[in-house]
Amino acid sequence: MIKLIGILIIVIGFMLKLDTIAVVVVAGITTGLVAGMSFNEIMTILGGAFVTNRYMSIFIISLPVIGLLERYGLRERAAYLIGKIKSATMGRLTSLYLVIRTIAAMFGLRIGGHVQFIRPLILPMAEGSAINRYGKMDEKDIQTIKGLEGAVENYGNFFGQNFFVAAGGVLLIVGVMNEQGYNVEAIDVAKASLPIALIIMIIGTLQFLYYDKKFDKKYINNLKSSKETSKMDN
Repeated sequence: MIKLIGILIIVIGFMLKLDTIAVVVVAGITTGLVAGMSFNEIMTILGGAFVTNRYMSIFIISLPVIGLLERYGLRERAAYLIGKIKSATMGRLTSLYLVIRTIAAMFGLRIGGHVQFIRPLILPMAEGSAINRYGKMDEKDIQTIKGLEGAVENYGNFFGQNFFVAAGGVLLIVGVMNEQGYNVEAIDVAKASLPIALIIMIIGTLQFLYYDKKFDKKYINNLKSSKETSKMDN
């Protein structure tokens, strides 16, 4: 039971809002020592895990670049350019990105990401198209658009990536199933994932276009009704 002391250290460290990396490292070292491992063995395991998963931290490199782009007006220019396209709406733009993101994920292409793509580019374009169409919007509706743009990235990436036979999720599924005695190949998982990817593109598109209709009813139709009422009163 004492070998689980690392979990206790993590819980206490997070509750006290201590440095996350320091808490995790201390928990790992403590757990290893309690389990009877030498300090060198612990460091070897930690180092090996870092080298194996170092690609996970590559996204950090993109953060300064995104920050510079935003500082020099990327968000504003994206909103301005999309605002010039009269036929563009939040729902159409988001639906188009859903299709592109899902297909890219199906072929293992990394074109998206909340930090790298949604926040600096897709979100400002969606907000710009909505504001250009409706004018000033309620803060609640602006927050709804932000939620939809975050959702579209999750839809496309999550439901599209398993069609790619070399994706990490596919290999994990195959490994677990084979360990449990089920003979599953990566191509089988990919085939089963294809209809799911197609379905999410349809359902997601319907969802985004629904919000177009909802915003139209709230802002455009209500504005027309107000004008007609004013004319009747005059």
